[in-house]
Amino acid sequence: MCGIVGYIGKAQAAPILLDGLSKLEYRGYDSAGIAVYDGEHIVGKKAMGRLKVLSEMTHDGETMPGTVGIGHTRWATHGAPTDENAHPHFNESETIAVVHNGIIENYLKLKKKLIDKGYSFQSETDTEVVAHLLDYYYKGNPLEAITKVMHRVDGSYALGIIFADQPGYVYAVRKDSPLIVGKGKDGNLIASDVPAVLKYTRDVCFIENEEIARLSEDAIEFFNVDGEPIEKTYKTIEWDVNAAEKGGYEHFMLKEMYEQPKTVRDTLSPRLKDNDIVIEELGMTDEEIREISRIRIVACGSAYHTGVTAKYVYEGMARIPVEVDLASEFRYRNPILDEKELVIIISQSGETADSLAALREAKERGNTTMGIVNVVGSSIAREADKVFYTWAGPEIAVATTKAYSAQLIAHYLLAIKFARVRGTITEQEMADYITDLKRLPDQIELLLGNKERIQRFANRYVTAKDVFFIGRGIDYAISLEGSLKLKEISYIHSEAYAAGELKHGTISLIEEGTLVSAVVTQEDLYKKTVSNIVEVRTRGAFVMAVTNEGNTEIEKAADYVVYIPKTNKYFTNSLAIIPLQLFSYYVSVGKGCDVDKPRNLAKSVTVE
Repeated sequence: MCGIVGYIGKAQAAPILLDGLSKLEYRGYDSAGIAVYDGEHIVGKKAMGRLKVLSEMTHDGETMPGTVGIGHTRWATHGAPTDENAHPHFNESETIAVVHNGIIENYLKLKKKLIDKGYSFQSETDTEVVAHLLDYYYKGNPLEAITKVMHRVDGSYALGIIFADQPGYVYAVRKDSPLIVGKGKDGNLIASDVPAVLKYTRDVCFIENEEIARLSEDAIEFFNVDGEPIEKTYKTIEWDVNAAEKGGYEHFMLKEMYEQPKTVRDTLSPRLKDNDIVIEELGMTDEEIREISRIRIVACGSAYHTGVTAKYVYEGMARIPVEVDLASEFRYRNPILDEKELVIIISQSGETADSLAALREAKERGNTTMGIVNVVGSSIAREADKVFYTWAGPEIAVATTKAYSAQLIAHYLLAIKFARVRGTITEQEMADYITDLKRLPDQIELLLGNKERIQRFANRYVTAKDVFFIGRGIDYAISLEGSLKLKEISYIHSEAYAAGELKHGTISLIEEGTLVSAVVTQEDLYKKTVSNIVEVRTRGAFVMAVTNEGNTEIEKAADYVVYIPKTNKYFTNSLAIIPLQLFSYYVSVGKGCDVDKPRNLAKSVTVE
């Protein structure tokens, strides 16, 4: 949520800030602003709405000269989306400018004290408290003022700060909200995420909790919360710059759906060696794998849905009991954890606030933790005991597609590896699983090639009010993700239900013309799910079924059938989700929705 960019160097700052913010639009926002030091003063411009409003207001930054500045895209928390509440925020004399991601939890207490000392506020935000608090402590030494503020504020924050009387520096501060610095040839940058700086540098450093960075035109220094110098190392980002661009596709989401075959190949290939599974970065011994008493999967949103699928896969293959928790519930319910329980945290960004908090709680309780993440060097990747990287590349659309597919592959590989080490599958069974995994990329490509048929069907349902997704076992897990995709990008109310639960209340919602999507890929549950299809259809529902090739009998029960290639029963999610992604995408396009940036949502949820 929200995006920060800062720059200091030889070039004009405003165009770089606007360009960097455009690369962070996927994070979700409702207003934007920049502040630039023009040689005498800090000049700020901010506006509600999309970034293009700010770009037009400043003629793409040309009307704001200066080589030092900070910028921000805001996702409203404290205060409505207004020009006044947009960042940057200033002290009263406008000699200090601040941009902020996160939430200052004790801002009301601090605000009252500042008002008592004569400060006045122009916004409803918690961020303005930081600007005035910096002003209160500032006596000519920015580092000293910043460390005092850090000791006073509670909550999460990533801060970009400039001082009018210190025009040669940009300051960056981080606690529980991601922030990086980039070392460029003609200047240095700060940003919330890597895509914002890729155009200017590939050498980045991840700021850790309660660290401060001080950037000048040709140097970057780091300090701890007490203002003491510390040493940091830089990482070279290997991403192709074009991976963060649309590349001729109408939307990032469509591009990323079409990247799923490559994503699956890239996640599989480094781990498949001589018909064996080798996950080098995991660093788990066979003895450690055998000692696992239980797996607990903790995640949010789509990542949680991959965990629901994984429960069936781990239990079925490796015979390890699995529990799946929503991260936002796990961290507050005082869970009972066995000391030999493996806690797997799943997050595309590696910065999801609730998931990161769950990881830290599990570590405090002495459990071994594993992160399944897409972003190398992210907080979860750095703090987890073990890590499995999903090589999906940058995912820009808010609604995940390729990262979801990569997370599924991670679970498949881990389950097969665990099962073989624990002796619950034979060498031949493992070889058969690997053969099926290798076929998945081509099978996904085949399904993506059938998009026109899905598009025609989707066009019939752009005015739908309610859609229900049903399935059993892994098919229920697929239904959860299919439902989420539809609701988050098309704003159509949709729900997923375990098909066997229909008679326990849900079937009362079915009426003439209601669309029900039934996922029927688990052969041992085929007849039972077909019975549920008949139940809803006799009550007026129109049924779209997603099933395996060869199940032509289902055409007698369903109104519209999408066939997926045959694969192992544990891997069907990787195929069945493709037509559901396409359906959601084309419904959203048909309605004229903002596919890549759906309202009220953010790509990286870095606050509770």
